[in-house]
Amino acid sequence: MHVASHRLDKHWEKKKNRHKLVKMDPETRYMSLSFVPGTSTKQMPTPWKFLAAACSDGSVRIFGLLEAAQKLVLVAESFHHQRCVLKVEAILHTGAGGERRHLLCSAATDGSIAFWDITGPITDAVSIALVTQPMFPALEAPLVTVMAHSCGVNSLHIRETPEGRYLVASGSDDGSIHVCLLEVALGRAEGTAGTCLRVLERVCRPCAHAAHVTGIRVLRPDLLLSASVDQRLTLWNRCPGELVPLSTTFFHVPDLAELDCWEVEEAGGELRYYCVLCGQGLEMLCGTACSKPPPQEAPH
Repeated sequence: MHVASHRLDKHWEKKKNRHKLVKMDPETRYMSLSFVPGTSTKQMPTPWKFLAAACSDGSVRIFGLLEAAQKLVLVAESFHHQRCVLKVEAILHTGAGGERRHLLCSAATDGSIAFWDITGPITDAVSIALVTQPMFPALEAPLVTVMAHSCGVNSLHIRETPEGRYLVASGSDDGSIHVCLLEVALGRAEGTAGTCLRVLERVCRPCAHAAHVTGIRVLRPDLLLSASVDQRLTLWNRCPGELVPLSTTFFHVPDLAELDCWEVEEAGGELRYYCVLCGQGLEMLCGTACSKPPPQEAPH
């Protein structure tokens, strides 16, 4: 249980330059949570788990969770977005030389998507006794910020490609879908060690749905699935420079809030995709996917 606040007044009153900071609104809502993977390994054994939170007061927050002691501690935060943050997604990137980086993606109501390297705060948190020495550092500036949509980002998903790149798919209030391909470069950039992100490709599909796109999943590098409040589930083929619709299925769950998918290999080797739609109820769909659009009928 997370009681009252990670911003206790006794800590707030001791902060320097607190007049320049935004104190957490007691009405703040957590819009999205993401578990930070790979924080407990042989190289870095720790009982701490880490969570990233998207907050309605405009902040992205990283929490350290110690279940044994029932402690939830604020590790780092940033008010970069300056507006309600709707989605967060954390991933673990491993370079060719075995270097590991914890990366975070956050999306806000203005349609922007920011990409962060949160390795430093997590490494520092592991080396410090957080239980006795609370930390309130600020996150460094994001590596890249992309204006993906004209309004709020209601769905977000990241999938690693076989080449070690990342496909970031998002859906918006305006019914549009955006997909960008990112490449992570580790080492030295401009003479300083760090992480560099490069946007290799961007594809946008305006008016992909007639209402908010509240669920999106990248099934394969060439296939993605989107679901909307308009109660349509659409399969898309990612082609160079465009998204081509392959099929559309209507579902019966109203007020869709989220979409999740997983794949199962059948006895004959056929790969099937299972999708769960969550809203005012649950619905599960199952099907196969191909990368070719169905043949169109000749016009009468």
